[in-house]
Amino acid sequence: MQQNPTSAHAKIDRRNFLAGSTAITAMTISGAAVIHSSEAWGLQTQAIQPETMRTLIKMARDIYPHDRIADKFYAIAMKGFDTKAVKDAGLAASIEKNVAELNRTAKQAHGVNYAEVGWETQRVNILRSISKGKFFQSIRGDLVVSLYNQKEVWPTFGYEGESASQGGYIARGFGDIAWL
Repeated sequence: MQQNPTSAHAKIDRRNFLAGSTAITAMTISGAAVIHSSEAWGLQTQAIQPETMRTLIKMARDIYPHDRIADKFYAIAMKGFDTKAVKDAGLAASIEKNVAELNRTAKQAHGVNYAEVGWETQRVNILRSISKGKFFQSIRGDLVVSLYNQKEVWPTFGYEGESASQGGYIARGFGDIAWL
């Protein structure tokens, strides 16, 4: 007789866990990690709270939205803030404070934390309200490097990497750009 997986004493094995979590597409928190079940990745944090990291990842996607780029690349981009915050307690406190303020703004407007606001346009409106601030500018500025310098995302944009070592772009695909 199979146990009801919702009962308090149900034994959940790997197969039942995976079968029950295929419909979940949101990032969840487990201990000190952010886990994305539908993309099968996790990110452990050291200095920044996992819920804060989840918000930073959602914020990163809203700042530079690309439907063809998986959330894991945004997570990798935001991991740098956790790495820096390990060495700088002031940075960790500043990030936590600013994300808490972002969540307060979201709760006032929509009744939920920023990462739970269902519509991208609503989250973007929240970001517009803080776009001139130092926190937003720091996240946005860091993303330009931390997101777009990941070699795994380059094919999404048709970028083949540096060309100087291979004779430059003139001799190597300059006329291949179909989208211009």
